[in-house]
Amino acid sequence: MEVQLAYGAGQLSVSVPDGATVLRPQAIPTLSDEIEAVRVALRNPLGTPPLSELLRGKKSVAIVTPDITRPLPTARLLRVLLPFIHESGIRPDQVVLVNGTGSHRGNTPQELTAMYGKSVVERYRIVNHDAYAKEGLTMVGQTAGGTEAWMNRHFVQAEVKIVLGLIEPHFFAGFSGGAKGIYPALAGIDSIMGFHNAAQIGHPRSTWGVLDGNPHQIECQSVWKLIQPDFLLNVTVNQTRGITGVFAGSLEEAFFAGAEYARAVAMTAVDAPGFDIVVTTNSGYPLDQNLYQTVKGISAAAKVVRPGGSIVCASECREGFPDHGEFRGLMEMASTPEALLAQIHQPGFRRFDQWEAQALAGILTKAKVWLYSAMEADAVRGAMLHPAPSVEAALDEARSMAGSGARIGVLPEGPMTIPYLAS
Repeated sequence: MEVQLAYGAGQLSVSVPDGATVLRPQAIPTLSDEIEAVRVALRNPLGTPPLSELLRGKKSVAIVTPDITRPLPTARLLRVLLPFIHESGIRPDQVVLVNGTGSHRGNTPQELTAMYGKSVVERYRIVNHDAYAKEGLTMVGQTAGGTEAWMNRHFVQAEVKIVLGLIEPHFFAGFSGGAKGIYPALAGIDSIMGFHNAAQIGHPRSTWGVLDGNPHQIECQSVWKLIQPDFLLNVTVNQTRGITGVFAGSLEEAFFAGAEYARAVAMTAVDAPGFDIVVTTNSGYPLDQNLYQTVKGISAAAKVVRPGGSIVCASECREGFPDHGEFRGLMEMASTPEALLAQIHQPGFRRFDQWEAQALAGILTKAKVWLYSAMEADAVRGAMLHPAPSVEAALDEARSMAGSGARIGVLPEGPMTIPYLAS
């Protein structure tokens, strides 16, 4: 049968055996009036007064948004949020938009225009967060785990702090959105390194869909308490990036309500022992821009591939390895995933991007991974992955390894669907 895989800015049509199990998120329709739904949420938030009351008498507002690697419909949210803010007497020159890049590169003017819309770029001050520029940071205290939290000065010093975000399952923080919208999104590089330390990445509760007892959530939420943002505006989206739910107000009520909604929509049980082969993606552009981000789609497949099985990932990776960080160097410094993990877990080992390398290496100890992408074959091999001339060719090879009757799962939207073993 033919299956359409999310790939780059479009779809990739591939042929898979008729008996394959195709796993998709529930087909939730886009809200009939997204704009009105956001307006209603701003006026009737969960756990906080209406935003208009929080803005009364204030002179400065900072709004943090995710960067280009997150498919938040930022421009559509700002189309409602910014006029709402101005109704309270706050001028455009009193508003700063902070692009929460975390440790990623700053976004280009063209990317910012695509994210925010031309009129917003022309009228408002937009700041790319820079985790490496100490002069742009201020220390707000210590996280629950004892890390010094150096945070973006523009956001911390604003009288009203608003956090925009997308709620979806996340491969080690449980869910994106919520407090993750400020930490590590607005943190300094040393704080980011602490957030992604090897012990936290390897913790059994650092995984898809888990909030309770997740050490990353504990860290995020401890920084939220230090900074005390005033208002959260998070949404969920469907496969077409249409808004399906709006969750506004406090972290404690709005985010957790959104996470429960996302859990019900995106997480799917699979019978043990899992699949012999899983075909996956990284949800297409903008999520599949590089190999660093693609680890998420591979991780989603790893939840339900049997030990010794195969993962075939289709991810464009138009930027190859990301320009930032040491991910490539880490993946190339060992000949086996076991050797790489041993180095990462050595006392005192501390390298930027080690968390992503650790996550990928852990998967590679369990399964063979093919990658169909725009990357050079040698670069793919350097990451201990197997370059695929086509999805079908990799699938054929994986089937020959698994033998007759191989059980195959397909995640056309990648980590928009998070499967898990029912056991």
